[in-house]
Amino acid sequence: MRLASMNTVPMNHSPEPSLADLGRRVRQARVAQNMTLETASRLCGVSRSALSKIENGLMSPTFDVLQKIVRGLRIDLGELFGSASAPTASGRRALTRRNEGQRHAYRGYQMELLATDLAHKAMLPFRIRISAHTLDAFDDWGRHEGEEFLYVISGSVCLYSELYAPTHLNAGDSLYFDSRTGHAAISTSEEDAEVLWMATGGGVPPAAQ
Repeated sequence: MRLASMNTVPMNHSPEPSLADLGRRVRQARVAQNMTLETASRLCGVSRSALSKIENGLMSPTFDVLQKIVRGLRIDLGELFGSASAPTASGRRALTRRNEGQRHAYRGYQMELLATDLAHKAMLPFRIRISAHTLDAFDDWGRHEGEEFLYVISGSVCLYSELYAPTHLNAGDSLYFDSRTGHAAISTSEEDAEVLWMATGGGVPPAAQ
């Protein structure tokens, strides 16, 4: 998922974790494994300067960067938001009441992370408000390991892709695609679009690690 500049749009009543809290947890995870910034940078595939800014609360990481960090540091995305519990053998479930998900805003998305009290999920579900209406502010395509599913709740969306023509989606439409293919989504309705977005591959560290 890739986003452009946005105005903050209230989405729920849960307090949004500060960048300082997020950065502190990234640093704690790195230090707990006795990693230097250089080592963590190499394992995560994130530049040393960017990782340092994130740890110091000076940069809001994109979803792509968050995925790289959790894979490189071998942690769960929920841990960065202080909400993930240890996995159990069976019978796992997570209930997220309306407007009680964890919030994270960056560029053109206002995200609400769902089911964050479960660690090492096969899927990462989000409710996202897309306020980006053009591709002008995109630095690059979003791409990462895994697959994604997008369902439009309200408004309309256009998903751009490296391999396919732009795909226009209206409320009720959905799309499943390979996350490794460069992609970017914008709202094509006058109002911000709201979507349910699920991704795989970012919250479960590879077994080889």
